Amino acid sequence: MELNLREATAVLRRTPQVLDGMLRGLPDPWIRGNEGPETFSPFDVLGHLIHGERTDWMPRVRLVLELRDGRPFEPFDRFAQIEASRGKSLDVLLDEFRDLRAANLAALDTLRITPDQFSLKGRHPALGSVTLGQLLATWVAHDLDHVAQVARTMAVQYRDAVGPWVEYLSVLRPRT
Repeated sequence: MELNLREATAVLRRTPQVLDGMLRGLPDPWIRGNEGPETFSPFDVLGHLIHGERTDWMPRVRLVLELRDGRPFEPFDRFAQIEASRGKSLDVLLDEFRDLRAANLAALDTLRITPDQFSLKGRHPALGSVTLGQLLATWVAHDLDHVAQVARTMAVQYRDAVGPWVEYLSVLRPRT
């Protein structure tokens, strides 16, 4: 499937609503549970998405449009949310994500990006040359990856409780 910005932003617009529907009002074991050492809980995922809204997606879009590959993207700290989310409630994070995403999508809309700009190049610090189209498509796939991660992390909390049905639940099988 080729990138269609209108369709991509339709997905991006829904992510805050999806996570709000999945998480708001749940007790801590559901939002703080993880898949084991050095994995993200749903709370951590939300903080990670917020950090991306602040420092990753739109700053990189603007960098590609303004400087092309003249300056590499700032490296993304995948664990910055740990400190940034400390002391905040899940409801605060959900509201913050919703507001940041809305602002970023409004800013993206004002840029009036056209398909012929999708081939503009930027420079990722680890991946090298990337296109604006790849960056925008990755934003969508990144959201969906983390929505799936939240669902999987929640399901894993009942891995033992489901007993023999674990055999029928792909969400509970080890990832390969």
